[in-house]
Amino acid sequence: MRFLRRSLAFLAAALLLTASAAQAEEVVDLGGGFFGGGRALLNKPAGKARAGLVLLTGGDGNIGIGSDGSVARGGNWIVRTRGAYARSGIASITLDAGADPAKAVEYMRGIAPRVIVVAMSRGALKVADTLSARPDGIVFASSILDGARGMIGDPGRLPPTLIIHHRQDSCRLTLPDSAVTFQQWTGGKARLIWIDGGSSTGDPCQARAYHGFIGREGQVVSAITGFAGALR
Repeated sequence: MRFLRRSLAFLAAALLLTASAAQAEEVVDLGGGFFGGGRALLNKPAGKARAGLVLLTGGDGNIGIGSDGSVARGGNWIVRTRGAYARSGIASITLDAGADPAKAVEYMRGIAPRVIVVAMSRGALKVADTLSARPDGIVFASSILDGARGMIGDPGRLPPTLIIHHRQDSCRLTLPDSAVTFQQWTGGKARLIWIDGGSSTGDPCQARAYHGFIGREGQVVSAITGFAGALR
């Protein structure tokens, strides 16, 4: 009976935490584009945020954020885990396709002392557009790094950078060798973290493959929070 009471109490606490996290999410308008008018979803920790993340999704970036905060396409790992950072005292804002990434960096400066852009896959092609807003750090996760490199042009434009890549990523646009090449191109400015294992099914460039860090989402979130916490 005591065990049952403890289990029920734990479940109630977990549900309360989940509800609180959902209530904390806000819809923000970041700039009048297509696919939802530039909407973004803001998650903030209970206290003062120690850092802020701008989350750029993969594919065409269209996740279908509704005016009520609903998400039509939430399979991408960066969308699924968007609320996890708040538990580490980190705010995050997840952008729909029409939202302005540079404007998102500026917006997050009003919330957190340091702002880090986190780009998943094709979202890396938007990173160059954020550099005018001077983010404090960049994270590339399963990113199209050859394309990002061409758009950035000069590695001297990059702030401290973290690359997170799966060793078994078999998407032709994000093969592991591209992560090594990009790190070398930055001249030591970027650190590379490899992810192993998990599971992979279907299209190698989609969310259910190694490309999407299935089963290893916690490791990726921990790597990002660690990087954000180390910036000064």
